[in-house]
Amino acid sequence: MTTHTIIYTEVDEAPALATYSLLPILQAYTAMSGVTIEKKDISLAGRIIAAFPERLKPEQCQSDDLTELGQLCLLPHTNIIKLPNISASIPQLKDAITELQGQGYDIPDYPDDTISEADKEVQARYSKVLGSAVNPVLREGNSDRRAPAAVKRFGQKNPHRLMKPWPSDSKSRVAHMDNGDFYGSEKSMTFDKDCRVRIEFAGADGQTQVLKKELPLLAGEVVDTAVMNVAKLRAFFATEMAAAKKEGLLFSLHLKATMMKISDPIMFGHCVSVYYEDALTRHAEVMKGLGINVNNGFADIEARLEKLPEAQKEAIKSDITACYGKNCRLAMVDSRHGITNLHVPNNIIVDASMPVFIRDGGRMWGTDDELHDTIAAIPDRCYATIYQEVVKDCQKNGAFDPATMGSVANVGLMAQKAEEYGSHDKTFVAPGQGSIRLVSEDGNVLLEQAVETGDIFRCCQTKDEPIKDWVKLAVNRAREAGTPAIFWLDEKRAHDRELMAKVEKYLSEQDTTGLDIRIMGLVEAMGFSLERIRKGEDTISVTGNVLRDYLTDLFPILEIGTSAKMLSIVPLMNGGGLFETGAGGSAPKHVEQFLREGHLRWDSLGEFCALVPSFEHIYKTFGNEKARLIAKTLDQAIGKFLEKGKSPSRKVGELDTRGSHFYLALYWAESLAAQTEDSELAGRFAGVAKDLLENEGKIVAELKAAQGSPMDIGGYFHPDKEKTAAAMRPSATLNAIVDAI
Repeated sequence: MTTHTIIYTEVDEAPALATYSLLPILQAYTAMSGVTIEKKDISLAGRIIAAFPERLKPEQCQSDDLTELGQLCLLPHTNIIKLPNISASIPQLKDAITELQGQGYDIPDYPDDTISEADKEVQARYSKVLGSAVNPVLREGNSDRRAPAAVKRFGQKNPHRLMKPWPSDSKSRVAHMDNGDFYGSEKSMTFDKDCRVRIEFAGADGQTQVLKKELPLLAGEVVDTAVMNVAKLRAFFATEMAAAKKEGLLFSLHLKATMMKISDPIMFGHCVSVYYEDALTRHAEVMKGLGINVNNGFADIEARLEKLPEAQKEAIKSDITACYGKNCRLAMVDSRHGITNLHVPNNIIVDASMPVFIRDGGRMWGTDDELHDTIAAIPDRCYATIYQEVVKDCQKNGAFDPATMGSVANVGLMAQKAEEYGSHDKTFVAPGQGSIRLVSEDGNVLLEQAVETGDIFRCCQTKDEPIKDWVKLAVNRAREAGTPAIFWLDEKRAHDRELMAKVEKYLSEQDTTGLDIRIMGLVEAMGFSLERIRKGEDTISVTGNVLRDYLTDLFPILEIGTSAKMLSIVPLMNGGGLFETGAGGSAPKHVEQFLREGHLRWDSLGEFCALVPSFEHIYKTFGNEKARLIAKTLDQAIGKFLEKGKSPSRKVGELDTRGSHFYLALYWAESLAAQTEDSELAGRFAGVAKDLLENEGKIVAELKAAQGSPMDIGGYFHPDKEKTAAAMRPSATLNAIVDAI
């Protein structure tokens, strides 16, 4: 029998823990089908270790699996299950480095300042680990993301209870800049031929500095430049904080410092320094001496103050406390432990935080552990307006009803690093007053942006072939789903105007007979979609990369309570398949609970659902009939799993992740045994189903007995494999049945 391989990604936090329990079941159940499932490590710790092989002992070294997977994504037969991984901010990176150093890995510290060439070289290596390092490498295709049919049916029959009512006198709103932001400054052009350009800073003194020596561009590629004016950004923060104070509202900041790893931490830092300006200014020399970096949030200030003598530390803390009295109240991430919205940049990620703000009636938590109306600040106008449209709709019509609301699926443009804003080597802080420009090989200035010292410049590429593939995928989805497909494009925005011309061209090359395909501005598209949602009607949003990220969290969190259960199918442009399993924003809290009391509540439903099309892809590509049956019976098992309510509970002593995996194994074995198309599979799994059912009580008791006590797995970012396997496979009875298959 020919063997076909599914690559299962080894990631971080709760999904990584769940893999220790689930993967042995998957490998055992698929062994007879000619499908092997193997792991590749794309975790944050794994990426760090792979970056410094020359510093490590031979037994500590590991291969650069991310680079290998990037190469595999270019091959026609690649099949990857991609679980949610950490998109690391600098504080997370530093925590992971500290943990690895404590485990004996000779990993260098992350250099905040790059004075020496050695520091620059180390920082360059870490830059490939930071932020959205994984997704641009693996996403060699565009995204088809939606709630699986079984999840949607279950959600309607069993609507989540997280939706809170909107107060009739709600004063909440989304605040954004009116000028000086990326949106207002954006310039864009489409290149008519292959070329190479450089990015350079031209100072007001006539001196030039090359920021990026060579940037290769392809014919048909859309290239943008934009600038965030930090003086206007700071004025915006000050204005909105004053408004929150005057109106008695909370102030919250919503950025994406993980994905947009260069631009957004800087913007976050400006907000921190505006809020705590009095204390930071009064003690500027001390702060400088401590090496405080406000881009890492208030947590960095707190941690470094501990190095000071007690009296000096208390004096500064007193001035910080005065800032809270003078300024508006901040929204809290953890009100019981005093963790504010400005604590660390990765605590509040806009695509996860804004849906919860809307779900909670346009409110966030205050220091009193109560919900309050809030000004949600999203500085840049590119996407802030869509959230304000949802706020207006809810203030008029009330909260959405999960039992009746329609769905908004998404077709997202993301292939070949499309629209990777503010997160890579084309984003710079202006070193002075002057301009930053794209210059062709023959010296012509193609795009130019005026800058002041400290302004944030970003450049972005979007290749032509991914755009063409995106349009084709949207047409296919509209035909398959039979619902309207809306391209969300803003004709007032430079980048979107370039895209609109291409969309219109490539739509004309497709057969769109009988299909409802439209191009709408973002606010108009949101209003159209919300109107249909309230009628129980479905819509397909066709968007760029960042908006894809935002909408595929927003709508599922409102509709089914989470985006972790979403299915994202990525048909790779060279024929392979990437199957993403949903969001992992809640993963850290799950790990905290597991370490504290041995209960893991990570819901692996996203993994279950992603495996179905993964097996189907093997059948369609290679004609493997057993893979088709594996997919069919797994889909049946998922339906029964949902109907029987076997998802993990939040409470210790009840069914957790490990128990949910047992029940999937039971129902899957029953489906395999009951099918009549393959007698070999039916015969093999009849005994498995019998053994699992007869031992159900014993297995569940063994799994629950593992709860209630703290767990030692040897690390957070880089846990010990043997300890973690023992913790995640505590049922000797279940292990014996699975391992014997």
